Amino acid sequence: MRIAVIGGGPGGLYFAALAKQLDPTREITVWERNAPDDTFGFGVVFSDETLSGIETADPAFYASLASSFARWDDIDVRYRGEVVTSGGHGFAAVSRRLLLSLLVERCRDLGVVLHHRTEFPGDHGAYDLVVAADGVNSATRRSLAAEFRPKYETGDCRYIWLGTDKVFDAFTFDVLETEFGVMQAHAYPYDTHGSTLIIEMRAEVWERAGFTDENAIERIGALFGDLLGGHKLVSNNSKWIDFTTVSCERWQHGNVVLIGDAAHTAHFSIGSGTKLAMEDALALVACLAEQPDLELALTAYEVERKPVVVSTQRAARASLDWFENLADYVGQEPLRFAFNLLTRSRRITYDNLKLRDPEFVARVQASGTPPMFEPFRLRGLELPNRIIVSPMDMYSAVDGMPNDFHLVHLGARALGGAGLVMTEMVCVSEPGRITLGCTGLYTDEQGDAWARIVRFAHDNGAKIGVQLGHSGRKGSTRLMWEGMDEPLPEGNWPVVGPSPLPYGPGSAVPRELTAADLAEITAEFVASAVRADRAGFDLLELHCAHGYLLSSFLSPLANLRTDAYGTDRLKFPLEVFDAVRAVWPAEKPMSVRISATDWHAGGVDADEAVRIAAAFAEHGVDAIDVSTGQVLAAERPAYGRSYQTPYADKIRNSVPGPAVIAVGAISSYDDVNSILLAGRADLCAIGRAHLYDPHWTLHAAAEQEHRMAWPAPYAAGSRKPQTGRTDGPKPRLELLRGNDSGTRHQRWRPETP
Repeated sequence: MRIAVIGGGPGGLYFAALAKQLDPTREITVWERNAPDDTFGFGVVFSDETLSGIETADPAFYASLASSFARWDDIDVRYRGEVVTSGGHGFAAVSRRLLLSLLVERCRDLGVVLHHRTEFPGDHGAYDLVVAADGVNSATRRSLAAEFRPKYETGDCRYIWLGTDKVFDAFTFDVLETEFGVMQAHAYPYDTHGSTLIIEMRAEVWERAGFTDENAIERIGALFGDLLGGHKLVSNNSKWIDFTTVSCERWQHGNVVLIGDAAHTAHFSIGSGTKLAMEDALALVACLAEQPDLELALTAYEVERKPVVVSTQRAARASLDWFENLADYVGQEPLRFAFNLLTRSRRITYDNLKLRDPEFVARVQASGTPPMFEPFRLRGLELPNRIIVSPMDMYSAVDGMPNDFHLVHLGARALGGAGLVMTEMVCVSEPGRITLGCTGLYTDEQGDAWARIVRFAHDNGAKIGVQLGHSGRKGSTRLMWEGMDEPLPEGNWPVVGPSPLPYGPGSAVPRELTAADLAEITAEFVASAVRADRAGFDLLELHCAHGYLLSSFLSPLANLRTDAYGTDRLKFPLEVFDAVRAVWPAEKPMSVRISATDWHAGGVDADEAVRIAAAFAEHGVDAIDVSTGQVLAAERPAYGRSYQTPYADKIRNSVPGPAVIAVGAISSYDDVNSILLAGRADLCAIGRAHLYDPHWTLHAAAEQEHRMAWPAPYAAGSRKPQTGRTDGPKPRLELLRGNDSGTRHQRWRPETP
């Protein structure tokens, strides 16, 4: 097989060495435009996990690399005159120039042909396989853009990559508050002589500070003098640049395949660029060995690696966003700030840090109680812990009446230990229902039925809240499992909205509400709130999210009115809130659920969500329940673990006053503890996990060995079951072919001639 590798960086060279080692009959040629010792970085960071893969794949190369490692376990966070240290992180770094020289030497020893200072001739057809490892500015990706379909997202920060002769003894983050704004340094050692230093800040801070490529070293040396301690800075063609996240819809076309930065990039703050490139190389070589032909091998490579890369990019995006919004967190005290920084990407969590550095977590935690079990107060409502059973529509009512199903459903969760149990969206009128199966509070009989459920919750020590809403233009639709958001096949009722705009293709066109209609709907909310109080609910939440009526007034994609209710899209939701607050008892709290982004261009975004939350705060809301989307059918959500938490985080750290509730794909108590201890939210609403396990909170307490009261009839089950060990020795094949990152490893042995 004839193989061309375009690009002589770590990914391309590592692929060439592994591929040649596994099959010496392959003709492998590397084309690199720069000299062998040209590099524009300083140090490369590896986690222990990545190093284990390198050692398994090529012990000889690993041995030559390991002798030059700078190793450390600590992360130092320098912030407001303090240094907070967390240990147990297990990093190693090496000079990028040395890494490249070792890879070049390895390739030459194996018989790989290297052409430096030479552009690839451009004839893909002359080879059986072309591996494009030509970096973030990949000419290969650009020339085949129609096939690879790349996407580029540029961040809001500027950064510069420098070196220094100071040898740091930890991975160091230095946060500097200046007259121009917040700046940060990322620093780590790479050998006994020097360290990498990356300086990053938002573009507007960079502009105010008057940085240029020419004055960078002088200005940075002065600003970060305390960090550098008199040591000098070194440039290597260093320039201020924006970070661009590259992703490709496809990674292979014909005989051409992308690896490393040519296929994807991930923000440097999680140290993933070289790691991903080398893991790509390893996986590609494995697939070539395992599959019967090239087409299947390249397909298998992409199928195997893309989920791993997407997961890493998601974590890197969270880290990038955190640093872009660093100014939101500089009010936190040093220990919490350090915990927040360490857990920013969601790769490191509360439990993970407890394993790495239990003393650090103990210092951050005010008590030995897991954060989720700290009590919380909203007005006169004392919650025993920070867990909320999120509102979840059950579509099981008849004529708006809650029934035995709702008693059992909510009753089971009331027995499950959560600090607060929320009803589904309870509709304030018959035409305000989403479906025929939605519950209501528009009759006294419905109020009596809810009172029965509330009594059960209270009799068993639980707190229970009601969520009031009106379906708006998303009403008169089928039950969720019959076709979510699809209109009823018959028996439809008219739907209403701020403007005559349907939710999506096939949706009913709503009638534009008049001022008289708005007054009538406000009165319906008030009447339902009065019934909710009579039923005994402890908290009332106003549903201003998910594209229902109040939400549609907030969104510029649904509200095109030219009257006061359009020029001020907050006007009607705030009028309803004020009217309900006026009749809701003063000692009982009110929350508001909002969609913090419409996931669509031109819609509500994070900045506007902050303004919406601030407006409700001015009107006396006690908590903001931060959800996202479902405002129009054409949305493009960025789903993922805890994917809505960054919006809660931004509101909590931007809007003083109300508590903030995080919701959305939060399913583990570890994530809950991480969110709370980092200060990203005050409470966490858990939905689907409570469908899976009604006693989720009780079980989380048992897993964490936290003592909490169980319902007396269930007390015998309150101890965590003891099980025998089942984690015996793993088969050798498993040890060689897999690790937690999803990258497959195989011990490579060249064939004996």
